[in-house]
Amino acid sequence: MNAGDLLLVTRAASPQFVRPIRFRLIRAHDWPTYHGWVWLDGYQLDAQDQAVTRRTIYVRRAGLVRADG
Repeated sequence: MNAGDLLLVTRAASPQFVRPIRFRLIRAHDWPTYHGWVWLDGYQLDAQDQAVTRRTIYVRRAGLVRADG
């Protein structure tokens, strides 16, 4: 994962995402956490991929999907 990546965040990444969101990554924190989980800073995007709100989310790396190819 790199800054600028577009991610699709679903329940596979965390149970809180009942409705998937598109997320533009700013950075992945190196904070200590459970194995396979990570804190991410970025922007939640709308249907036109415009930033709606800045968020910090806690997700499983294995559940993230790159949405930008």
